[in-house]
Amino acid sequence: MDLGIIGQAAGLFAVTNIDDILVLALFFAQGAGHRGSARRVVLGQYLGFVAILAVAVSAAFGATFLPEPAIPYLGLLPLALGLKAAWRAWKDHHDGGTDEEEAQTKEGGPSPLEVAAVTFANGGDNIGVYVPVFATAGIAGMSVYAIAFLALVAVWCFAGRFFATRPVIAKALARWGHVLLPLVLITIGLLILIEGGAFGL
Repeated sequence: MDLGIIGQAAGLFAVTNIDDILVLALFFAQGAGHRGSARRVVLGQYLGFVAILAVAVSAAFGATFLPEPAIPYLGLLPLALGLKAAWRAWKDHHDGGTDEEEAQTKEGGPSPLEVAAVTFANGGDNIGVYVPVFATAGIAGMSVYAIAFLALVAVWCFAGRFFATRPVIAKALARWGHVLLPLVLITIGLLILIEGGAFGL
């Protein structure tokens, strides 16, 4: 494997996905204490990123499954999930958290599809960056990029979990995570919609 391409892939991945670490930390914190939650977050992150790769690789070969004008509307996914999380947080607060014990014993935290939807929507603009790089890298180079990216997804998941489990950060996320998660998701959704000019914004 060409070390130069691996280095470029690592740099490209880091630059285009730096904000994902915060979102992952919030997802891991949301699932803290729930059995299998970390596994579901990792699975969702991989599902979302594989979808980004699939669209970018297809576009590099000239197939357009996701027209460029449609990309800004991906912001509706995190926006909807953020509003759902905000509603759930308000409802839990309003109900006084009486179901806390029950919530700890059942499967909780985000589902793989929720994480995948946010990952894909948040990475929608990455597709535009990846396509020309993949198109000029050729099949061998593209394979190196794909393998490096998928390996780095694991590093990103580890980093997100690491931050979510540091005592000081974990305490802050436990206290404010139910507010931060919807806020971050809604902000991501609005930024994607506004920056992409969706609905004439």
